[in-house]
Amino acid sequence: MTRRDILTAIPTAFAHDGSLDLEGCRAIFRYVATSGNEGAFVLGTTGEFPAIDDAEFRDVVEAALTELSGVTRVVVHVGAPSAFEAARRVRTARALGAREFAALTPYYFESSDEALYSYYQTLSEAVGDGELYVYNYPKRSGNHVSPELLARIAELPNVVGVKASELTLDQIAAYREVAPEGFVVYTGADRDLVAAGERGADGVVSGVSSVLPKPFRELAAAADSGDAAWISAAQADVDDVVAIIGGDMPRMRAALRHMRVVDAHSRMALDEPDAAALSEIARVCDAYA
Repeated sequence: MTRRDILTAIPTAFAHDGSLDLEGCRAIFRYVATSGNEGAFVLGTTGEFPAIDDAEFRDVVEAALTELSGVTRVVVHVGAPSAFEAARRVRTARALGAREFAALTPYYFESSDEALYSYYQTLSEAVGDGELYVYNYPKRSGNHVSPELLARIAELPNVVGVKASELTLDQIAAYREVAPEGFVVYTGADRDLVAAGERGADGVVSGVSSVLPKPFRELAAAADSGDAAWISAAQADVDDVVAIIGGDMPRMRAALRHMRVVDAHSRMALDEPDAAALSEIARVCDAYA
């Protein structure tokens, strides 16, 4: 059977004034724990990691492991502009019990392939007996991991997979073609669980599933069945949810507020949904929760 992991990219809870709401984070983690998804992706893009300081990083990771590790996999994102900073976060998370990590490429400065390889080489050593996923999101980081570079990085100890965000299905297929046997390829495109799977992906890291997991579980079950009508109907539901909430963190938090999970807000400079958007968010929450 084709592997169709759904890893939930989890929003971080902030109060209206921007301060970290750790109890709100715990509420989100407890909500995610009921999703049935195969894993949780903590402090990634959806978690607004660039706005998190070291002490908050430790607190959020500790809370995530406490609430989630007995239920599902927990992948801790540690990416940073430098290998020094990323390795420091690996050590912090390892001390708390984390064993799965993901690292966005360095960002802000343009890095050569050799510099990117050195970055992941440092992190492959830092994770020790853990596992490391390359996180390639060139639209945000400015640095792209080509298939040729990924093939080299995949030979490093402890590097077990890649998360590819806003890459085409052809690029997903190119990753699969060069990846060694057993290497995991995840897409970051919420709606592409089936389409990316047909091109060699092993699943999706989905922020929208942190809010409304049921349509994604339905799509995975439909795909496993091979029932074309079921797949089409389930895909339409996922498309509806993604069209309204998408990779928009304020919208995700608005949905969590609507469902009374937590009164969470964003810390970064992001636009809040207007009245029309809030109405649509309420509609999909009521329809698919």
